[in-house]
Amino acid sequence: MAKSVNKVILVGNLGKDPEIKYTPNGVPVAKFSLATNERFKDKSGEWQDRTEWHNIVAWQRLAEIVGEYVKKGSKLYIEGKLQTSSWEDKQSGEKKYRTEIVAQDLVLLGGRGEGDAEGRSRSAAAHNSSFDQRNSHNSDDSQHQESSGSGGSSSTITDEDIPF
Repeated sequence: MAKSVNKVILVGNLGKDPEIKYTPNGVPVAKFSLATNERFKDKSGEWQDRTEWHNIVAWQRLAEIVGEYVKKGSKLYIEGKLQTSSWEDKQSGEKKYRTEIVAQDLVLLGGRGEGDAEGRSRSAAAHNSSFDQRNSHNSDDSQHQESSGSGGSSSTITDEDIPF
């Protein structure tokens, strides 16, 4: 079978504060929505704005970083994969679906520490945590294991760290 790719890259803003919970095994999970905006001209030549909302989930160290540093309005760069889950509605009996982006990397763009050394450190910590996230993620909640994690980094960001 040929290789396939499931990769999502988003740059947008949080619509509300993230929701942080823990699995029965104590693994942190963060859920939040990210808005991306598009501007285009309609048939009559008028500019139109369209906002698309994306459901994001982050696990382990990445979830902890989200809980500590990300707030409503935060601008984020996110890399992840699409994942769809399904269940049967208990009341109606019909099958329901939810597609979300499982974050594998996250960079804080701006925010409360914008432009200072502290802000750059948080961005680098979020960016450097992606190694643990990619190598220990499993979509089954009961099988998540705590990452031995690097715990982030206090180094500054260089031009090579910028994702675009």
